[in-house]
Amino acid sequence: MLTIDCRDVLSIKNELLVYVSDQAVAIPTLKHNQFTLSTLDDDEVIDINSVIASIKEFLDSIGEGQNFAVISNNEIISIKSISGKIIERDAVPQSDMFSCTHCGYVTRYEVELNVHMRIHYL
Repeated sequence: MLTIDCRDVLSIKNELLVYVSDQAVAIPTLKHNQFTLSTLDDDEVIDINSVIASIKEFLDSIGEGQNFAVISNNEIISIKSISGKIIERDAVPQSDMFSCTHCGYVTRYEVELNVHMRIHYL
């Protein structure tokens, strides 16, 4: 199980969780200032390097890649601000989010959720 510390990026934690868990093919668990990633099978190991690459890719996609460092220490990955700046965004109201009852996938769009849920029935 990997823990990702999101103290400096709390306003984008939910979006980051969805992106990274999809890229790492892992089960996310949301916590107060962090989230964890685990596998279905205890024998499997999540590749830390691919998780770090996914976090950096996400930060680059929102134009914040140069402002944050992604640091790994054993099973804990921290996202730290280089300049002391934190990401501030208006939070999306929780009522506007749709969640998959099978795996916890979260999206803003009901149509996207319906398409996603079809994969569970293939």
